[in-house]
Amino acid sequence: MNRRQALLTLLATSFGVVSGRGLAKPNVIALDWGDLVPDPDFALLMKDLRELGVINHGELSSGFEQEKAEAVTQKFNGSVVRIPGFVVPLDLTGQGITMFILAPFVGACIHVPPPPANQLILVTTETPYEYDGLFDPVEVTGIFDTASASTPLADIGYIMTAQEIAPFDVTSY
Repeated sequence: MNRRQALLTLLATSFGVVSGRGLAKPNVIALDWGDLVPDPDFALLMKDLRELGVINHGELSSGFEQEKAEAVTQKFNGSVVRIPGFVVPLDLTGQGITMFILAPFVGACIHVPPPPANQLILVTTETPYEYDGLFDPVEVTGIFDTASASTPLADIGYIMTAQEIAPFDVTSY
């Protein structure tokens, strides 16, 4: 290896783009839905109140209105992330889904009031994903960003361009 090759290899590995066998996947950040709430104390308070039965999901809104949560975090913008969730299809073709809402719990946006915008991700994929149904969790890996999006089902605070969508094994979580 000459000096130029050594310098290029050093630079590339310091940015995480080269492995011993060529291009490597960038570092993937494993997210939990709590990571998407900028004020973790508020998220924990809401979770505690729901667990104690003081408030139930949707009680902060009326009917089927979406709970309001204006704040999103920009901490993961441009990063490759992985997050589990449930599919709410938006664009379904004969080959599968190419656009969907990723939600933290089953039935979100359909059977119950939608979660706040900072708990929903609009996912697009070039490769249609064939899924088994609303009750089967998936894990999505892709490029993450904040963006205000509105659909007939809910307002959404995040977008993600999927690189991989796979069934999620809840026993590994």
